[in-house]
Amino acid sequence: MCTTMSALAATSMLNVPSETGPFSAAPCALTRTDAHHSEGLDTWNAAYPRPSRTLDAVMVFLSFPDSHPLTTPAELAADHFPATSRFFQRASYGRFTLRPHPLRQWIRMPRPSTEYAIQRDWTVAHRAAYLRDALAVTDRYVDYSRYDIVYLVADPDAPGVDSDATKVVNLDRPLRADGTDIRRVVTVFENHPPDRLVLAHETGHVFDLPDLYHRPVDGKGDWDTHVGDWDLMGSQFALAPDLFGWHKWKLGWLEPRQVRCVQDAGPVRLTLEPLGAGPGTPVTGAAGAPSFGLGRGTKLAVVRTGADTALAFEVRGPVGNDAAACREGVLVYRVSADTRSGRGPVEVIDAHPHTEACWEDSVYPPLADAPVAAGESFTVPGTSVRVEVEGRTASGAWTVKITTG
Repeated sequence: MCTTMSALAATSMLNVPSETGPFSAAPCALTRTDAHHSEGLDTWNAAYPRPSRTLDAVMVFLSFPDSHPLTTPAELAADHFPATSRFFQRASYGRFTLRPHPLRQWIRMPRPSTEYAIQRDWTVAHRAAYLRDALAVTDRYVDYSRYDIVYLVADPDAPGVDSDATKVVNLDRPLRADGTDIRRVVTVFENHPPDRLVLAHETGHVFDLPDLYHRPVDGKGDWDTHVGDWDLMGSQFALAPDLFGWHKWKLGWLEPRQVRCVQDAGPVRLTLEPLGAGPGTPVTGAAGAPSFGLGRGTKLAVVRTGADTALAFEVRGPVGNDAAACREGVLVYRVSADTRSGRGPVEVIDAHPHTEACWEDSVYPPLADAPVAAGESFTVPGTSVRVEVEGRTASGAWTVKITTG
């Protein structure tokens, strides 16, 4: 195994290849840019595994000479699976399966945990030493050529382990093991039990999804001002953590016919299905009775607003991964393909800017009631784009009118 590496960074790789996607011809598909985890989706960044099939993930458990583990690998694996696989199974409408392969034993690192100086903003040198040592000691136990994703799980009770340091490490130059290039590794330093859905969030980065939270400059203040509860990549604690329809489009989980590009200036009427409703998912319709007839209709409407920007419209409510959603209705958000991860590439637009909701449970109550409810209309600030939610169908879909001029 070759462990020679250059700089390690949580940034995108240079000169990444691309693959044409089924969405490339859509007039509202923003062009992918050089921004880290760009929200452009006209092509797929082939440096990342695409979750359009079953992907295999290995979980490797690392102990340290300065600590005796108080948990077992099986207990730590159960912290994350099957919950993580179930999240993606629902989010993808069954199109993607994440298959975990946890090792059964601890593998000891050569140095004490404190020597790696593990922390959220890790130095390149310490991070490189950790990865180099981890792959060196685990290579005899793992055939890395068999796996699409690598999770390195540290003993949560070791004194040098910082639970705030869990993240994906991208490599400018891949590591080499078992004849395969390892371009990114998920380093897991979570407590036992861990933050809810934290591994699903980090796995989203493995699929080229950006951080949607706002990180205060001094580390203090509110982190959830951009999207609130409305996407896992904003917060793993969200009440409605299902991925935005834009992300499902990017990942290939929405078929082209499920995305409507609104181009006409005049009113365009359309029927939107709840984003979380897959085939066979019960959704309460206008008549109050559950319906199972949704799942393959239009999920996302998009208005192109510039070369790198768009407005997206989707129905969110207590369905699927969003079972605990605070409010339901048509959620409106801005997308910018030229804004990098962590800088606000997606921003939810609040249709009720003077109120908040679910203040006891929401990660950001001002946006908890952001959707446009049935019977309401809303003009997007700074634009002439107006959305009117006319009502509900008996099957549970929503009838919507969008006017762009």
